[in-house]
Parts: sequence; C-alpha cells; structure tokens
Amino acid sequence: MDALTHQQKDTLLTLARNAIGRRLGLSEREVKGGTQSLSQSLACFVTLKVEGELRGCVGTLEPRYPLWQGVQRMAVAAAFEDGRFAPLSLDEWSQVKVSISILTPSEPLAVSSEAELLQNLRPGEDGLTLDFGRNHATFLPAVWETLPKPKAFVTQLKRKAGLDSEFWSDEIQWFRYHSISFSEPLPGSL
Repeated sequence: MDALTHQQKDTLLTLARNAIGRRLGLSEREVKGGTQSLSQSLACFVTLKVEGELRGCVGTLEPRYPLWQGVQRMAVAAAFEDGRFAPLSLDEWSQVKVSISILTPSEPLAVSSEAELLQNLRPGEDGLTLDFGRNHATFLPAVWETLPKPKAFVTQLKRKAGLDSEFWSDEIQWFRYHSISFSEPLPGSL
C-alpha cells in the first residue's frame, strides 16, 4: 500500500462524511479530489467518535470494493448499522469525528502459546485478528492507544470474540496487519 497524499486523505474523509450526511438529508461538501487515484481495492474501517468516545466502527478485513466506495459504505454502516449503537441521529451529527483506517493484507502469526503471541506483537503497529470456529474479532492498531500492554490487548480481543480471557487453543488462528489511519480535521482542510 502506497502512502496517501493529504488531498487523497481529505477526499476520503469528505466522501465518508457526505455518505453519512446524505442519509441524514444534509447537503454535501465539495469533494476536492477525484476518485481515480483511490480505485485500488483495499480493506478499510471507518470509526466514528463523539467527544472522544466510540460511536461506531465498521469495516472489512478483506478488500471488497474500490477504496473510495468502500470508505463510503463503511461510513454509512458505522453510522447506522453498528449493532452496539442506535443509528446516528441528526442531533449528534455536528459532534461526530470521522476516522479512516486502510489495512494492509493480513499475514498469519504462527504461534504455539499465548506467551509467544505476546512476544511477537508490536504495540502501536499491529492490528490483530483472532479466528476460532465461530468466534472472530479484530482490533485495529489504533486500539493500542487505549490498551497499550500486549496482555491487555489480547485479553480484550478474546473477550470481544466471545471467549474467556484465559482461553487458549492451538486451533486459534491469529493474523497481523498494519494500517494507515487518519482523522478529521486535517490541517488545511475545510
């Protein structure tokens, strides 16, 4: 994944905000860049926060759409379809901060114990996915900001997947990925 320019980031943030605003019946902001340079299929997540608190986060771990389209779809899903929250209301709209994470392809982490997993994690850099039967969960690299210790990071990921915090099985599959993340407002954007 190549680095994104300031204009490409601004374009993606504007597309995300416009997609949500459209559902709320609001007028759209002008998109200052085209989408031609954003047509590569990449996995992405869109996170919404109100006053620093999570308000919605939806994404995909596998590329499904051109990036510009995926960002719009995930933004709408984060605002209106994240089952942890009621759909976003018009009253909340002015307080919402949009963040986007574009993911690199996942790579498997072959580990034989939790201690080995913890030793192989790179805090602040790695996103982590857990797959075990019907239990699945992921934490974006940004989650390290609130869970900076590897043990806590893995413990909470297990809980998110519906597993006991002390659970371990050699059949758990672990995957690592990285992301380019950016949020509103960007300096010079408006």
